[in-house]
Amino acid sequence: MKSVFICLLLLTSSYVFAQNENTLSVQIDGKEFKTAPRRIRMGSVWYITANAVKPDKSLRFWFANFNKTELPEVGQYLIVEENYSNKEIKQLAEEGKYKGIAFVKYVEETKTPRMEYHVGKSRHINGGIIEVTTSNANVIEGKFTANLDGTHFKEKATATAFGGVGRIINKMEDKAVTSATGYDSDIDPEGNGYKRTDQKDELVLTNGVFKLQLTKTEPAK
Repeated sequence: MKSVFICLLLLTSSYVFAQNENTLSVQIDGKEFKTAPRRIRMGSVWYITANAVKPDKSLRFWFANFNKTELPEVGQYLIVEENYSNKEIKQLAEEGKYKGIAFVKYVEETKTPRMEYHVGKSRHINGGIIEVTTSNANVIEGKFTANLDGTHFKEKATATAFGGVGRIINKMEDKAVTSATGYDSDIDPEGNGYKRTDQKDELVLTNGVFKLQLTKTEPAK
């Protein structure tokens, strides 16, 4: 059934991308990453996802507004780690400098087919800024810089051995979904048959800009 769905996606992929006027561009460690982002809704909560293939890449960022509005407000959002405490959030809101907080995650395939990954996550402090310059019912625009804590993942030997050809086929199908739709499909290695290595580093995102057209046809999860 999944294969049939993927064939339909591939047949309509040119139409999907032709209709997408969203844009995102950023330098990641000095290399340009440019693609068409999408918005994913989970009830009243949503995030922006920007994906590409060859190699697989996924950049996502979530917004949390201090005023609890669905759409981000024009202004700056401090990039923090996902475990930022409620006390810290309250203190930040009382300062009045930021409209809210944001969490950023970047995933890049470093050995194909999805054997190894480089993952970057927002850090606790000095994580960067997302500045929303336009926000209304039709479009959201902004710019950003970020410093992410980097880690590396390798597929577990047991996952490779027991998954066999079926696991490889699933990987290729997921790649096809991302290529055809622009949405990520199981690109995140955490909790998916991969182990974190001891290698740690930093990913630096600079000159980031994005434009997101808001539509009523976004997928909900």
